[in-house]
Amino acid sequence: MPMGSGVKFADDQAGAGFSASPRFQEVKSAAYEHLLGRIEELGAEFGRWSRGAIQQFVDIEVDSFARMRRMALNETELRQMAEALTKELAGLGPLEDLLSDPAVEDVLINGHDRVFVSRKGVLAREPLHFSDNQHVLRIVRRILAPLGRRLDESTPMVDARLPDGGRLNVIIPPLAVDGPMVSIRKFRQDPLKPSDLLALGTFNDEIHQLLELAVRQRCNILVSGGTSSGKTSLLNALAFFLPETERVVTVEDTAELSLNHPHVVRLESRQGGFDGGGLVTIRDLIRNSLRMRPDRVVVGEVRGAEVMDMLQAMNTGHEGSMATIHANSPRECLYRIEMLAGFAGFQGSEDSLRRQIASAIDFIIQIGRLPDGKRRVLSITEVTGMGDNVISTQELYRHELAPQADGTDADRWVSLGILPHTPKLARQRDVLRPGAARASAEAAPRNGGFWGRGR
Repeated sequence: MPMGSGVKFADDQAGAGFSASPRFQEVKSAAYEHLLGRIEELGAEFGRWSRGAIQQFVDIEVDSFARMRRMALNETELRQMAEALTKELAGLGPLEDLLSDPAVEDVLINGHDRVFVSRKGVLAREPLHFSDNQHVLRIVRRILAPLGRRLDESTPMVDARLPDGGRLNVIIPPLAVDGPMVSIRKFRQDPLKPSDLLALGTFNDEIHQLLELAVRQRCNILVSGGTSSGKTSLLNALAFFLPETERVVTVEDTAELSLNHPHVVRLESRQGGFDGGGLVTIRDLIRNSLRMRPDRVVVGEVRGAEVMDMLQAMNTGHEGSMATIHANSPRECLYRIEMLAGFAGFQGSEDSLRRQIASAIDFIIQIGRLPDGKRRVLSITEVTGMGDNVISTQELYRHELAPQADGTDADRWVSLGILPHTPKLARQRDVLRPGAARASAEAAPRNGGFWGRGR
């Protein structure tokens, strides 16, 4: 390595250590107050400056501040200080680098000194921290300002969609005991394609083929899973199978879906004001969407009374609709739908509700996040009808981990050899027959990598 490169590497390492030290925070706070004083002298002129001009202004002022206070800071430390202060004045402070990092999936702030970041499905503590809780609130309010959302004691909880498509949730004292709690979920700008998920080992070739045919033949699909299991990313991938001639209406609490389709109408619910006025629920939007001539309705997440309207849509000519739901298994998914329907005030009998559910849903795709952070399709279950007052199902594929000689586990999907029961896939049964392709149980195990930005 050339000498110059070695010196720069050593300086960067030293600067990184300084930026994580308590002294850095102390000097930065003092320099920030100094900059605020200088900005007040400039008045409105500062607001018209570009980021490059602000960077130059901060470089000069930080150097002047260090000399005036006789601070023993080397060139690398001064550069670290100037960069951090530029982010404070023109960006999002300590969050800026995390939000621009494509490997980051979630940023979780538990008070000013505890920041956790999820990368490749694995959560770890991040060394950066804020000066104090007021510093956290200042950055959060800077994010919320262009969105027209307020955060104070009268509105201590905020759930908002960021301009880049991410999601921000904030809860502050007195509801949050240990300071402001901030959760930021990032989403890919370029949604993962089915071929990407296949290459990453999320499912195998046979499941890929089944999902494509199920979407194209207008089967109603529920994607079930836990938090951060990849439900939204899988739903985005399924949209690649939608015919371009169809009109798709998406309904979400916070708009997160990014469907790769030429004709998508995106609807987002609205929270009520301080007096409760202006509230627009997902249920309101689903009802309205049925008047918008949709070929398919896609619900970002079913979590309340809107489950009845979703079932009505699936049963009244809007076949091929899709939704996600929080549940730990396909059977638990069906139980949860029944429970939500009860909360919605369903007046019919238990038998009639179950018949409506059984006639509406064709497939439940269970997806989960493994302990190592990998997201995998855990099962494909078909809803086949009613039997003995119980919704009948059959599992077509089941995910298993096969121990390897080197001590690692490989993914495999076991097929019971059962063909889909739905008449929508009657013409495709020969293609889906286990003998027509490699049986997944005999297929070579696929050691896929992680896939991120999933929900």
